[in-house]
Amino acid sequence: MGETIRIIGIDPGLRRTGWGIIESLGNSLRFVASGTVRSDDKAALATRLCQLHDGLVDILNTAMPHEAAVEQTFVNKDAAATLKLGQARGIAMLVPALAGLVVAEYAPNAVKKAVIGVGHGDKKQIHMMVKVLMPKATFDTDDAADALAIAICHAHHRQSVVYRMAALA
Repeated sequence: MGETIRIIGIDPGLRRTGWGIIESLGNSLRFVASGTVRSDDKAALATRLCQLHDGLVDILNTAMPHEAAVEQTFVNKDAAATLKLGQARGIAMLVPALAGLVVAEYAPNAVKKAVIGVGHGDKKQIHMMVKVLMPKATFDTDDAADALAIAICHAHHRQSVVYRMAALA
């Protein structure tokens, strides 16, 4: 049947970065942990990025995932906010990459489609389906629930991602 793969999903944000860890064995998914890394919104940008970095490093060192998945950034009307989100996303990709993990990226619509079956939906639908797919899942914020959805998306798509990455190497 294969081996159990531990996946961390990361929903990047400068104020709150959600993370969720699941285990995937064949078609079976198991909730491991989730949470939110927070930065001090009164601190300088560089300090906030360090806080996100250090929080994610601690989680990776504790949870020891095999693979990582990060949600792609969407562009909004506020260019400054988009840029800051991109910097937080850079940290979310850098930390697992430095730990030697393959980092997959998924568009928000792909995550929604993998979890709720359609590419558009609200956070309540995502949370409900995360609980349906993993009844023991708990999450402290919307960001943590979204991170679990990202991990679930990766679990559903990981074979094609792993093979594609191997072909590029």
